[in-house]
Amino acid sequence: MPVLPFDVDRSSPVPLYFQVAQQIEAAIDSGTLAPGDRLENEVALADRLGLSRPTMRQAIQSLVERGLLVRRRGVGTQVVQGRVRRPVRLSSLHDDLVRSGQHPTTTVLLHETGPAPAEVALTLGLAPGTDVVTLGRLRCVDDGPLAVLHNWLPADLLPADADLTHHGLYEVLRAQGVHLRVASQQISAEGADAETAGRLGLDPGAPVLVVERTCWDDSGRAVEFARHHYRADGYTVEMTLVDP
Repeated sequence: MPVLPFDVDRSSPVPLYFQVAQQIEAAIDSGTLAPGDRLENEVALADRLGLSRPTMRQAIQSLVERGLLVRRRGVGTQVVQGRVRRPVRLSSLHDDLVRSGQHPTTTVLLHETGPAPAEVALTLGLAPGTDVVTLGRLRCVDDGPLAVLHNWLPADLLPADADLTHHGLYEVLRAQGVHLRVASQQISAEGADAETAGRLGLDPGAPVLVVERTCWDDSGRAVEFARHHYRADGYTVEMTLVDP
């Protein structure tokens, strides 16, 4: 059972659980932890690093959810055999469409800076009333509209002249030096309101998939809150699952 030399910086803005998870992932990538290797148990790790047990549990669970580690009763926590790398890819719709050989086009519906709505400020960890950039875009593919995209970002991350007609948002952020690292995402379904239905060429009330995502960079800063509406007949969610 390898004993990893963790280095936890309590003065860093990066959450402690995320620092630990990054170092475990780096050990897996480098081969220091091989498929099938067991980790020290969470209690021992927490005690050795001087961290709380919930913090250590959160670090381990984040890697279990990503398919890098697996918990086995009576065995402990192990590196996944033939592990799956990044079961759900952190990428933009634009990048995914281009990668699959399609030709996306974008109409910018809204690009303005102003005080953040309460929900957005809370999600991004900003003080109420802090300025954010609000984006609204219509994303189409070869055969018609696919998604209405709404995004909110801290105002300093996106220049006013950003070309979002020809470039995806994540492409623009990467060019600004933003390193996207991790995201929390949930997918639900609802009936389209009249405005969304009109944009997507649907009848009001037609089913649409709703994807909400909060994304953090490699410093632990929340850099994006997104709410996207997709035509249910043109969008499929595909992911890899592992038995925890």
